[in-house]
Amino acid sequence: MGRDKAWIPFEGRPIIARVIDVLREVADEVFIVANDERYAELGLRVVPDRFPDGGALGGIATGVSSAQHERVLVSACDMPFLRADLWRLLLERADGADAVVPRSGDEYETLHALYTKACLPFMERALSSGRMRVISFFGDVRVAEVGEADLRAVDPELRAFTNVNTPEELAQLLR
Repeated sequence: MGRDKAWIPFEGRPIIARVIDVLREVADEVFIVANDERYAELGLRVVPDRFPDGGALGGIATGVSSAQHERVLVSACDMPFLRADLWRLLLERADGADAVVPRSGDEYETLHALYTKACLPFMERALSSGRMRVISFFGDVRVAEVGEADLRAVDPELRAFTNVNTPEELAQLLR
C-alpha cells in the first residue's frame, strides 16, 4: 500500500477505528499490538510487539501474552467489514479448544480468530525455531475450525474476512 493500512480512510474513518468498534461489542478488553506510538491516538493500550521480526505470528503471540483474559480475539487492522455476530460464533465454539479459527475452503482466517493462553508456549517455540506461519503451531494445540457453511450462515458473502492489501483492493471496496 505504501502506507500504514490501519489508517486508510474508509467511509470517513480509519479502518482501524471500525475494527475497534466491532471488537468493543464482544470483548472486555481491546488493545493494539504495534511498535508505532501513533496508535496511542486511538485511546487504547498499545503493547509493543515482542517479536518485531515474527510477522503475524509474533504479533498474535504478543497479544495473547499481554491480554488480561484467557481467551483472546485477534484481528488484523485492515478488515473494514468485521461483524460482531461472527465473533460471537467463534466464542460459542471455544469450549474445549485452544484456538478457534474460521476456515474458508483451504484457507484458515488466522487474523480473525480466537486464541487462548494455552497456545502461547507453542507460538513462542515456533517463533524461536524460525517457523513464522501462524498455522505452524496448530498441530500442538486443540484447534476448532469453523467451516465455511457455518460462516456463511452469519456472513453470506464472507465480507468480514476482506482485508485491504493494495490500492486496487481499496478502490474496489470504495465503489
